[in-house]
Amino acid sequence: MSQESLPVVTMQQKETFGEQVRRIADQLRQETDLQIKATSRILGSAAQISENHDRLINEVVNMVEEDLDKQVQATQHKTYTVAMLKKQFSTFKEAKSCLGLKASSWSALAGKINDASGQNSIITDGSNDLILKRLDSIEREVRAIHIKMSQVLSLLTNRLG
Repeated sequence: MSQESLPVVTMQQKETFGEQVRRIADQLRQETDLQIKATSRILGSAAQISENHDRLINEVVNMVEEDLDKQVQATQHKTYTVAMLKKQFSTFKEAKSCLGLKASSWSALAGKINDASGQNSIITDGSNDLILKRLDSIEREVRAIHIKMSQVLSLLTNRLG
């Protein structure tokens, strides 16, 4: 006698109402946990963006203050007079040799010193290029922050919508 083996059929019992409620509650907990994690990440990113924004603003403010200080110093260079030079140096010959300038009189020497100090106080040496590079760098960072903020807003809109 040969017996044919019949496939084992498992009968699924219908979920009871309590099991359905538990299953739905578990799904809601999982979705809530996922939303909490996503919101936490979004808020962390927003905080980082805010810190970067504040840092960039402070850097720009410091840079502008430095430039203003340089301009003020450039306009406030000391003007030498004949009387000041005569107080500082005992002889005209000593003044010329200490300052390394050639002049035929005290007034000519004072004029040359004032001309030289005026030229030295003008901002040259490529510092304008440095300022422009710093501003370009800051602008790139601000653009990156703007992109990140757009992404955060998009995520928030999708989560809340």
